[in-house]
Amino acid sequence: MQEIKCIKCMEPYVYIDGEEYICPMCEYTWLVKEIIKEKEYFDCNRVKLNNGDNVSIIKDLKIKGISSTLKQGTKVKNIRLIDEEHDITCKIDGLGVINLKTQFVKKI
Repeated sequence: MQEIKCIKCMEPYVYIDGEEYICPMCEYTWLVKEIIKEKEYFDCNRVKLNNGDNVSIIKDLKIKGISSTLKQGTKVKNIRLIDEEHDITCKIDGLGVINLKTQFVKKI
């Protein structure tokens, strides 16, 4: 686990109380979400992805629980990025909601 230091006095004795960090040395408090950096997502060509982007599948993918495969070149519209093992959730006609990894898509 990463050691968190007070952003005011730089002492390492910070602790979490609910949604706040508290420094017992200088009594400074700040919200946990203030220091969380937003995760960035990139496609197979290292192009940054955003919610709502359109992407294309770069190779045939087998889908668990379904006997069909997702073919290379399939266009996926309006993706949503999530912070899970599979980074993208999207809706594909005929298959429903599918989760994909960013390494298998390229931005259109």
